[in-house]
Amino acid sequence: MTYSDDDSPEELVLVVPADANDRLDKVLISLIPEEAGISRSRLSRMIAEGSLLKDGHPVADGKSKAVAGDVFLLKLDPAEVVETLAEDIPLTVVFEDDELIVIEKPVGMVVHPAPGTPRGTLVNALLHYCGDSLQGIGGERRPGIVHRIDKDTSGLLVAAKSDRAHHGLSAQFAAHTVSRRYLAVAHGVPQASDPRLRGLRGISMEAGGIVKIATELARHRNDRQKQAVVWDGAGRHAITRARVMEDYGTASLLECWLETGRTHQIRVHMAYAGHGLVGDATYGGTRKLPVKLPGAALANAFPRQALHAATLGFDHPLTGERLEFRSDPPADFVALVEALRLPPPL
Repeated sequence: MTYSDDDSPEELVLVVPADANDRLDKVLISLIPEEAGISRSRLSRMIAEGSLLKDGHPVADGKSKAVAGDVFLLKLDPAEVVETLAEDIPLTVVFEDDELIVIEKPVGMVVHPAPGTPRGTLVNALLHYCGDSLQGIGGERRPGIVHRIDKDTSGLLVAAKSDRAHHGLSAQFAAHTVSRRYLAVAHGVPQASDPRLRGLRGISMEAGGIVKIATELARHRNDRQKQAVVWDGAGRHAITRARVMEDYGTASLLECWLETGRTHQIRVHMAYAGHGLVGDATYGGTRKLPVKLPGAALANAFPRQALHAATLGFDHPLTGERLEFRSDPPADFVALVEALRLPPPL
């Protein structure tokens, strides 16, 4: 978050809670507001640079055990200003008119510039591609981003080119009337008949073999880059549905769709259900397929989460026409599925 000169906090006061039972840096990162934009690695650097104070003196060791009631002062760095520049980056455009544009985001592209990724993003590409056709969002000539896809997830994304389209699309996302379906390759097979699944809190079964996962999601207490399932009322309501399209025994091809759209939602929910996505180093752990099975070598070396935003549907914010788009998964995803379909060795 970039603070203005008027509302920029120059420091944060952090009080170790009574139930703290961990290293100091892990406890402090859980206390820092998300909008401050401080990762655990950045906090470690700030401690090393003397920005964390206790009783007016720099704290030397962030790995020491936290003590309940201790009060710390964290002096914040000035926010880094990111200048968003137009860049000539190839885009696959599925649909475009005067009000909006639908593109296929490739694997590896971040949607919006940030201090860590100021260049090469979808917004940089859209500024160049759309040029003067951008009518402006909030008085600024820029594309209106109404939803995001993770860097290593591929697929469909819509952006507004005008204020009126931006408001109309945002309202549909808020009302959960936008249709988004994903293809995913998961470990195991989440079958509605599985008693283990039926016993998990927040999981229920619907007609047609559909598994419904309804939880709260919030920032992970010890890792601000991750999301976690919570039940204390502090998270945001999240609902995912999934059904098995192809059963490979130790893996499966799923169709997943969102009723809500939270950060990492499908990835977190499938991991919670015990069926983390193939290639997902953040939520899938170290789970591997048995090496003798077809496709195991490719699956176990898959370098990203196997997730593709395959369909997108919404009402045109001006005409009211229902628009539906479909995207085929990229080559690496297709190769993975084809390898898993091979018959097992005799």
